[in-house]
Amino acid sequence: MFDDDMNALRQWRQTLESTRHRGLLWLAGPAEMVRARADAVLGMLALSEILWVGRPASAIVDTPAEPLMMKKARTRLGTEQGAVVFDAFDGFAPDALGALAGTVRAGGLLILLTPGDWGEAPDPDYARLADHPADWSTLSSRYLARLARLLEEDVQVARWAEGQPLVLPSNGAEAVAAPAPVEDGDCLSADQARAVVAISRLRRRRPLVLTADRGRGKSAALGIGAARRLMQGDKQILITAPRFDSVAPVFERLAALLPEGALQDQRFVWQGREVCFVAPDRLVENLEQWGGDGSVLLIDEAAALPASLLHGALRHFPRVVFATTVHGYEGSGRGFALRFRTRLGQHTPQWKALTLATPVRWAAADPLERSVTRLLALAAEAPANHDADTTFYHHRLDRDALALDETRLEALFGLLVQAHYRTSPADLRTLLDGPNIGIETLESDPVAGQGRLLAVAVAVDEGGFDETLAEQIARGERRPRGHLMAQSLALHGGVVEAATHRLRRIMRLAVHPQCQRQGLGQALVKRLADSARKDGMALLGASLGAEPGLMAFWQHCGLSSVRLGLHPETSTGEHPVMMSRALNERGEVLQHQLRVAMRAQLPGLLAFELAMLSPAVVAQTLRDQEVISPVAPEAAREQLERLALGQAPLVPSRPALVWYVHQALCNREGSAISSELVTLCGLLWQGRSMTWLAQREGLTGSAQAMDWVRRQARALLEASSPR
Repeated sequence: MFDDDMNALRQWRQTLESTRHRGLLWLAGPAEMVRARADAVLGMLALSEILWVGRPASAIVDTPAEPLMMKKARTRLGTEQGAVVFDAFDGFAPDALGALAGTVRAGGLLILLTPGDWGEAPDPDYARLADHPADWSTLSSRYLARLARLLEEDVQVARWAEGQPLVLPSNGAEAVAAPAPVEDGDCLSADQARAVVAISRLRRRRPLVLTADRGRGKSAALGIGAARRLMQGDKQILITAPRFDSVAPVFERLAALLPEGALQDQRFVWQGREVCFVAPDRLVENLEQWGGDGSVLLIDEAAALPASLLHGALRHFPRVVFATTVHGYEGSGRGFALRFRTRLGQHTPQWKALTLATPVRWAAADPLERSVTRLLALAAEAPANHDADTTFYHHRLDRDALALDETRLEALFGLLVQAHYRTSPADLRTLLDGPNIGIETLESDPVAGQGRLLAVAVAVDEGGFDETLAEQIARGERRPRGHLMAQSLALHGGVVEAATHRLRRIMRLAVHPQCQRQGLGQALVKRLADSARKDGMALLGASLGAEPGLMAFWQHCGLSSVRLGLHPETSTGEHPVMMSRALNERGEVLQHQLRVAMRAQLPGLLAFELAMLSPAVVAQTLRDQEVISPVAPEAAREQLERLALGQAPLVPSRPALVWYVHQALCNREGSAISSELVTLCGLLWQGRSMTWLAQREGLTGSAQAMDWVRRQARALLEASSPR
């Protein structure tokens, strides 16, 4: 029987090779037996370039497989394997599976090894979810049970469990149409050739948006297009992505097409011309310097980068390509499309979109791609066909029921993916099994799951440490797992009580695209606050990227800034900001402490550590702060009048100008902050120079800049005069 099963596997593999498809083989049972069976399968099929993920190198004896820890999965992006053995006995990492499935070449196999009772209990990889004081072994395993259920139902998966006969895919091999001829010898599909032409012929103020699923040759198209631009005379092309290894295929194509060139410190140099990789945070800092006439910027995995970086690139670079994976294991191309294409239409209405639909590394209708996409919910979509409706009902969801309702789970996760750039397969596991996590929705029906999904929020409970541990956290001596906001406010905010009180942090908030700007987001936050108050939480909080529009939304929801991160995140270029609101008397006391600490730290931070922070973020932060440099209103008005009339210089007038600018920010709450106030924030709080002011406002020299300041002083006086 064993020999018959092995022969059947050999025939199945031959079918995969002939159709240029890839397969998923699931082996389940005791670890020793399953690993031995995997060794036998690999030896019988004579597969080459095998990657064994999750198994110690010392345990690989019979098979010439390269061992790889799951946490190193991303290092193999851009490579190809004949087989990937995904050994889940010591833990299943969703992001690692998503990353490595795309490295299996046509005709190859992904072999998944699991216990026979997979899904009945959490595995060691759940240690990533076990926030203090939880132990990973006590968590639920809804996510793993869902994976096991989907694998059992999937007719495209080959299954071989202990004591059971081999079950091969029952749907047969699909006929594969012959690939369309490609005239461009450097390209593998007509789609890719069209993308290369568009990249090599970029025109001013006509950016290109390039979207594709994995395996469609998107990054290779960027490399071919970049090579041709160098040959056409471009001196320098910049490329950015979340990490350098994300664009490894770009540099591989450059090296193949321009063999005389060389890769030097993340730069490809050829005949004095170069393609340079720039990390997102460095790009943000140098947009004005590196942009301008003649500059070219390629952005790969744009969905994983912040909107502020994309907007800055659009503004400073006349020729730019925004490329992104539609159904990626990091970032969402759909979220990118929804949130960024409107901006493209406003600023560069002649922008062009191209989609790479044809797989180049395997044939269409690939079984492995279909199976992995469903397992990891990579193609989860928000529910469609929503009509404007002001009637909604609030629900707190049962995660046990949600895990068993695949249609509803995909709709909910799809809405979260669509609203957030940085969503990965592991987030679905966190959603289902993370400790102290709650899911709340607004729906069009009083019974949860019966109506249309309008909005969803995911929140986690934090804090509640004893006083001893809280003090150790505040001194930097302990860092228990999880509790991001509670620990940060205790350590960096200097308020120990933030760790002893309980707070509920909103991790994700999403409103259906067809239902936005109807107040649903604020309505859901209000209901989250009500739920948290009933559960005894002191604060409702959120940690987000410091982007003025996003901060304004949370301010409208009653939250105030209580901490600004000192360093931008490398992958986003944005400084993190934490915001909170009080929910009860204890919360009022804690919120006051946090705001006092923030007010004490902010002037020094803005003058030193955050001197280069976006002035628009500074203005938005100051809007919800109490006056930082109080001065008697009468004295301030008198001094400001002197400044406005040219009877006083800026330095002695700065306290008065600070007071009036801050009043203007706070008094106009709810309205957009004017560009003039943003400029004044940079000048007054961050020590930006008059030269900077002149450049920002399009002025010539310091004299014009000073005249501009005096005009703003007059405008502030007029706006504050009684009518």
